[in-house]
Amino acid sequence: MPKRTRSTIRRTLVRAAVAALTAVFVTPAAAQAAPRESRPVYSYADAVRESVWVDTGLDEDGDGRTDRVAADIVRPAEPARQGRKVPVIMDASPYYSCCGRGNESQRKTYDAQGRVVQMPLFYDNYFVPRGYAFIGVDLTGTNRSAGCVDVGGRSEIQSAKAVIDWLNGRARAYTSRTGDTPVTAGWTNGRTGMIGKSWDGTIANGVAATGVKGLRTIVPIGAISSWYDYYFAQGAPLYDGGPDELAGYVESADARAHCAAVRQKLADGSPRSGDWTPLWTERDYVEDAAQVRASVFLVHGMQDLNVRAKHFGQWWDALGRNGVRRKIWLSQTGHVDPFDFRRGAWVDTLHRWFDHELLGYDNGIDREPMADIERHPDQWVTSTVWPPRSTRAAVLHPAAGSRAGVGTLGLRPAAGTETFTDDPSLSETDWAAHLTTSTPEKAGFLTAPLRRDLRLAGSGQVTVTATPTTGSAHLSAVLVDVGPDTIRDYADRAEGITTLADRTCWGESTAGDSACFKETAAKTAAVDYTVVSRGWADLGHYAWPAAGGPLTPGRAYTITLDLAATDHVVPAGHRLALIVAGTDKDLIDPPSTRPTLTVDLSRTTAKVPLVGGAAAFARATSGGGGGGAPAPAVLDGVRAPGATRHVPTG
Repeated sequence: MPKRTRSTIRRTLVRAAVAALTAVFVTPAAAQAAPRESRPVYSYADAVRESVWVDTGLDEDGDGRTDRVAADIVRPAEPARQGRKVPVIMDASPYYSCCGRGNESQRKTYDAQGRVVQMPLFYDNYFVPRGYAFIGVDLTGTNRSAGCVDVGGRSEIQSAKAVIDWLNGRARAYTSRTGDTPVTAGWTNGRTGMIGKSWDGTIANGVAATGVKGLRTIVPIGAISSWYDYYFAQGAPLYDGGPDELAGYVESADARAHCAAVRQKLADGSPRSGDWTPLWTERDYVEDAAQVRASVFLVHGMQDLNVRAKHFGQWWDALGRNGVRRKIWLSQTGHVDPFDFRRGAWVDTLHRWFDHELLGYDNGIDREPMADIERHPDQWVTSTVWPPRSTRAAVLHPAAGSRAGVGTLGLRPAAGTETFTDDPSLSETDWAAHLTTSTPEKAGFLTAPLRRDLRLAGSGQVTVTATPTTGSAHLSAVLVDVGPDTIRDYADRAEGITTLADRTCWGESTAGDSACFKETAAKTAAVDYTVVSRGWADLGHYAWPAAGGPLTPGRAYTITLDLAATDHVVPAGHRLALIVAGTDKDLIDPPSTRPTLTVDLSRTTAKVPLVGGAAAFARATSGGGGGGAPAPAVLDGVRAPGATRHVPTG
């Protein structure tokens, strides 16, 4: 028996008063009032369910006909009968048939007439009764759509953009994939909000970057902002494979038979050298942030090792530089939807966000704090703006200590060197576990125990000057909070959550589409250290990301590694540490050689975003002194990141 939540109780009460509420909504007095929340006054059981095929204007599969993408629609029937138009919530995805959506891997299902019966996730169940239409778009080359999968390129972005154009009267759609019967969207006012996790959210980013009119807001969850950064980190390959393999993972049988040329183009345009090519330029939405008209409600896991945290950081910063209205949630999870780590608050907040952005309700959400940050499992704080206005980059300097590879970290420049040898069998968890011990595969630098809390908020950088002994080398830079804590176990298979047997209901159900979903709880781990932020690079790309090259053994090279964005408080009594090492096992691939690197400490720095800047660091470390080295010990953390097939799904 499903649990009864506040949502289900309220729904029962609303049913009893639906006639009265409907009357209120259509009276002149109500029209003059300022509603603050849309109510579930429309029937989900009687909702209109229809499918249209929207013409993209492209012929990617080369069959001589422009490609059409399938858009499955669920919308309330009553507003059209009352002469009222409704806004649209849209999730454009490649996963509706191959892999499923959400924690329970739901797929679209259809009746004998081809009308959608089950739409994955809760969006239609919850929002259609509240006066929204929901559209699930099959990206080009997937499920019932024509065309080819081009992994975030022109075809995919256009396939979703074309639907928004159709909703606003600027594109054509038909009642079938190949027929000639046109269909219009006279039931909508064209105001559209896009939402989705991972690849779905990535498409929302890309469509917003076109500046398409009618797209009022996007809610990207764990989304990619630049496809190059999904496959490479400044030249270092993040894992084996490329976008051609990803296309094969999601494409329909029809696309598989007709899109070999597109897959080959993807392979040719993404060489494993890590060089920046025109293919990546086409799939870099950050560069087009100035065109974004829509507001953005961004959600990301700070420990997401699939769509890594650099993606949200660079997108967030670019949006801010261009004056885009923004809101953000940052969790301790990996690649997890907020419906599965903060369900009640998420549904309420998303409801209010869409009411404000698509219905124009003055519910105050735009005046609330910009950021929600998970500080401990299920413990959240807010930030008026993010990063806080007092955040400044503090330049920290590593220095050699009394033991090889166990140095100090402070505000004062230092001289000397540290040396390590790349060991591709070890990862950041191995390095951090032995931070206080001399080991040959890494160099670690620690502050003294902090006297005050120290908050990092935003994106940082580590500049390393290193001399390799071979012609190739990869580098990793890792910031670590050294001290005991209980955190979400993001390295667990479920990336910080446990799925329970009980279900709760979020909206209305039908026989074919239940609004009841399995509950979750935080999966936690007691640790001695927490990895806060990471960055990787190929040293051969020291000069320019577009073209790396072989290194000259014995020559010093300087490269700046981008650190992933984060928001983390290092508590008083803990230490902040920097690790510089080579291959981070299962997070980047190893170079072709196994180099020893000598790091010039006088030319190596960490630029860390601290609330209060260098002054806050000085206060927390009693003036910036490194302090004595901690006693050697083996520290416990989460398990090492697993070698999984990296697919932006979930």
